[in-house]
Amino acid sequence: MELRQLRYFVAIADSGSFSKAAERVFVAQSALSHQVAQLEDELGVGLFHRSRRGVELTDAGQRFFPHAVSILRQAEEALHSARHTDDEPRGKVVFGIPHSASNALALSLLREVHQRFPRIELELTEELTGNLTRQLRTGQINLAVLFDDGHLGGFTSTRLLSEQLCLIEPAGPGATLAATITLAQALAQPLILPASPHGVRPLIEAAAARAGLAPPQVFADISSISILRTTLLAGLGRTLLPVMPLRPEIEAGLLVATPVVNPPLERVLVLCASVHIPLSSASQAVASLVVALVQRLCTEGHWPGGILLHGDASVPPT
Repeated sequence: MELRQLRYFVAIADSGSFSKAAERVFVAQSALSHQVAQLEDELGVGLFHRSRRGVELTDAGQRFFPHAVSILRQAEEALHSARHTDDEPRGKVVFGIPHSASNALALSLLREVHQRFPRIELELTEELTGNLTRQLRTGQINLAVLFDDGHLGGFTSTRLLSEQLCLIEPAGPGATLAATITLAQALAQPLILPASPHGVRPLIEAAAARAGLAPPQVFADISSISILRTTLLAGLGRTLLPVMPLRPEIEAGLLVATPVVNPPLERVLVLCASVHIPLSSASQAVASLVVALVQRLCTEGHWPGGILLHGDASVPPT
């Protein structure tokens, strides 16, 4: 198995065409096809379904794809490490952020990296937490912010902050008037939640089980914050989330947030990296920057409801 074969395979998968992939990697289509055929022979499986409309990955190809991407990224990082002897971090870092945390962190992180580390190419990807977990395990992304649901085995982790979950609903008639709401009362509401196992859904279901309560009544599965926002503003339901993802609408009085107590609901945000894939100097620099940035956002009041966590962490390797 050669790196060029992996490069050709990824190019074909991305472009959906042997001819387009050949143009992308600057080789003749016949040479590209020959190398992919050799790779398929070595693996003992077909990687593509070929048709008049182009090519699609087989089941084996879909399983192989994230590993190929991971290997190519690690090879690129190794090349950067060998060629550059100065202390300035450089190279590409792919950073994953859940939908419900991106408005708090993404723009600030992009600015900080640009100012502090101009030779780092930061790629931000906003995804469902289940997808981020899978991509982090296979090396498609270098770092990710995840929610600590007790199933983060295989990752180094640094606990960043905790956020209390609230019942968030449209303002106006029918909105909760109490200062707080119990978990039992919140779970009895028809709720809009992310599809399992994404976002806060596992945390809420686990909290209900610990309290001996029935699972949440889910009115609709919506894993997109933008669609959820539109749905809530249209008066079509309630959800359980921290304040930050819907902060502008809550501060404008369009939505009402009522903290859940007895027992309280909270989510813990954790910075994670794979224990099996060493971090490049660029990834280490971004990881340290994220920790410092979250601390500053909380202490300066730019992350409402965020409570800093200290210690109890397995820091990404340096």
